[in-house]
Amino acid sequence: MQLWVGLGNPGAQYALNRHNVGFMVADTLADVHGFGPVQKKFSGWTQDGRIAGERVILLKPATFMNESGRSVGEALRFYKLGTDALTVFHDELDLAPFKVKVKQGGGTAGHNGLRSIDQHMGPDFRRVRLGIGHPGHKDRVTGYVLGNYAKAEMDDLADMLGAVSAEAEWLAKGDDARFMNDVAMRLAD
Repeated sequence: MQLWVGLGNPGAQYALNRHNVGFMVADTLADVHGFGPVQKKFSGWTQDGRIAGERVILLKPATFMNESGRSVGEALRFYKLGTDALTVFHDELDLAPFKVKVKQGGGTAGHNGLRSIDQHMGPDFRRVRLGIGHPGHKDRVTGYVLGNYAKAEMDDLADMLGAVSAEAEWLAKGDDARFMNDVAMRLAD
């Protein structure tokens, strides 16, 4: 069993924020792979399903970004899973928009959701970094991250969400390199 967490903030006003791209991935994965109904659990929303024969629990913490670790910790403890079973989908300023990279462990790069999970569970978990680009100056980061995707970006966003969902079997099987390669090839078309 694996726990896949999409990071975001709850509430309709945040739905299209760049910071909520993790929620968007979780929703797309659930739709594409036919996951079960949403349940309220672990201070968040979960959906249960299978990807490439592997049982995957999708979790969207409802705690706001800076308390995500509380929700993730509850779920891992309930299912008696270690951080080796944890994959976190999150926005990444240091990647070009719509680029997707997977990383095992590491720092938080100022990301409050990652920082919270790190504080609760330690840094040794897999991260799927979803590029949102950088606004250019650190004073503009908060407004940019909490800003909505532009209309002109919606097709690229949909393509990235579709590519991640289509190639998710490689994540489920633990083949991060194949996942990144196949996502990149889909996005290059």
